[in-house]
Amino acid sequence: MPATDYQGSSIPFASVGRSILSIRRDQVHAVVDSQQHDCASGDLGVEAFQKHVADLFLDLASASSSSTADELLSLAWVRKLLDSFLTCQEEFRGILFGCGRGQQMMLSRRPLDRFLSDFFDRAVKALDVCNAVRDGVDQLRQWRQHLEIALAALGGGRPLGEGHLRRARRALTDLTILMLDDKEAAGGPALSHRNRSFGRPGKEPPHHRRGGSGGAAASLGNFRSLSWSVSRSWSAARQLQAIGNNLAAPRGNEVAATNGLAVPVYTMGSVLFFVMWALVAAIPCQDRGLQTHFSVPRTFPWAASITSLQERIFEESKKKERKNSCGLLREIHQVEKCSRHLSELLDLVEFPLAEEKEMELGQAVEELAVVCNVLKEGLDPLERQVREVFLRIMRSRTEGLECLSRARDPE
Repeated sequence: MPATDYQGSSIPFASVGRSILSIRRDQVHAVVDSQQHDCASGDLGVEAFQKHVADLFLDLASASSSSTADELLSLAWVRKLLDSFLTCQEEFRGILFGCGRGQQMMLSRRPLDRFLSDFFDRAVKALDVCNAVRDGVDQLRQWRQHLEIALAALGGGRPLGEGHLRRARRALTDLTILMLDDKEAAGGPALSHRNRSFGRPGKEPPHHRRGGSGGAAASLGNFRSLSWSVSRSWSAARQLQAIGNNLAAPRGNEVAATNGLAVPVYTMGSVLFFVMWALVAAIPCQDRGLQTHFSVPRTFPWAASITSLQERIFEESKKKERKNSCGLLREIHQVEKCSRHLSELLDLVEFPLAEEKEMELGQAVEELAVVCNVLKEGLDPLERQVREVFLRIMRSRTEGLECLSRARDPE
């Protein structure tokens, strides 16, 4: 009996030991399988992300035919560019923070932590560009107000008198002064106001408080300096240079060491840089400058389309009629051309109006009205998109820093 009891009790003990070892092996295999699954899903996510970025920018590059509303650097095209950026930003966020625990732990390891740190630094610098671009959108809104005054004076189908012409001339003169001021500001940092920021929700913007036409000096005086605004010495050209500084593609060993995650980080950094550069090119900004070096290895599937867009925008900036403009936005060029043509016609008007001259004046007013309507319909949505870009960049950076902190100090 004692022997039997001993043997009987020894069999379950051996079985328990084997069970513990078996469970332990299963746990180890489960962890390895999980890490391999994270790697596999991460690779698929990276490849899909690269392809989607390529498709988005190929679409932007092809949407530049003069027969479409999405002509390069038009309001419609810039809004499409921002939509593409927001899509890329959301997918990039999913790759980094929507993965398994094993992959998240990798975020705090070298060299990926350095790539992420550099990217978040670029993101902070991009916030200032968003603030400056928003201020540029508000300047365009001021231009539109003067256009509306001129159109109200000359439109309506009523007979024109001296008073109507004087009011239209005055509005177009104020517009010309504003545009000249903006051109000077685009060429240097000596601007007489500071840009507003997205950091103070609930504040009514200046253009909602202004009632009359006013002069250029009065318009500029209504700007207020809020938190996160850029200073008088701030330069869009220098900021772009800072965003693109040391933006280099990861080497093969760095890609392998980061499970491929260095690739989407570099991709998103390049997309961020190009989008900020394109915004500064299109919208009036303080001390604009487009000379920033932009180079992407052709091995990336999206490189050709982004490089092509950059080259075409830069070539546009060198055209004689655009060289001294305060922004390359297509509608800015139309405002300059149409307002100048209308001013020249008004200077030649003599009463009584000849039928031919009246028809020519009416046609010029219609052309200006088309541009004014495009600005009226497009500026508010554009400003909302720039605001959304600002908030998404800020939110993603905060989430990324928190994720890095958790990965470095796991509970």
